[in-house]
Amino acid sequence: MARRVTDLRVLRTERLSPHLVRVVAGGDDLAAFPDTEHTDRYVKILFPRPGVDYPEPLDMDRVHAELPREQWPVQRTYTVRALDRAAGELVIDFVHHGDAGLAGPWAASARPGDRLRVVGPGGAYAPDPDADWHLLVGDEAALPAVCAALERIPAGRPAVAVLQVGAPGEEIALPGDADLDVTWLYRADADGDAGSAQLPAAVAALEFRPGRVHAFVHGEAIAVRELRRHLTRERGVASGDLSISGYWRRGRDEEGFRQFKADERAREESAATAG
Repeated sequence: MARRVTDLRVLRTERLSPHLVRVVAGGDDLAAFPDTEHTDRYVKILFPRPGVDYPEPLDMDRVHAELPREQWPVQRTYTVRALDRAAGELVIDFVHHGDAGLAGPWAASARPGDRLRVVGPGGAYAPDPDADWHLLVGDEAALPAVCAALERIPAGRPAVAVLQVGAPGEEIALPGDADLDVTWLYRADADGDAGSAQLPAAVAALEFRPGRVHAFVHGEAIAVRELRRHLTRERGVASGDLSISGYWRRGRDEEGFRQFKADERAREESAATAG
């Protein structure tokens, strides 16, 4: 991911659903935001810590060199929903569940003129136009990348989307001209961690289309772990045709999720060594 900080200002916000807030930002600095062909491109949003003086313009290399870690800005990872260079606008959609968390409450209260500083973008996926059909699986956190992917799938190409939101009424309109078959799942229909089983169960029940699938599968880490096993072992999806990773872990903030991923990697390496 590029380390340069892009310094933007909020232009407007929009409530897309009861728990999804769109923030549109722009400014002169957007002209230097790096281009990428990835539809899952993401940025690290920087939230300065109260009471800390940072170098201006904000330089994360200087911050890391000159300040103790506990004073570094807090980072949150979000997908860029859209980048319109002609209009000078960068769009990010935020999941917002009340006062919990950092980025969601910020987005819900953001006003025109508020500062939005991001590092990036990163990313690795874009729909393969030569695939016979596309599979898109995820929850609210994956919706921006799913929508960006749908806009790039060739018109009329079959696509199957299995998407999880909190409850009825939280669905959003899906863009693009693909021949789309979408299933909406509602976390409210499950109790606690049982919500992690909804996506894997729905994908396991699918009748796969003929030909080569290109799949994008992202969301809660435990659900994604099961989906990876199912798609690679039971469905035989090749690793090169599968973009899959956990975006978050229930009950953990981003720092806790990074530790969860590190623990998972250590567990897998230990298991491989023992085997």
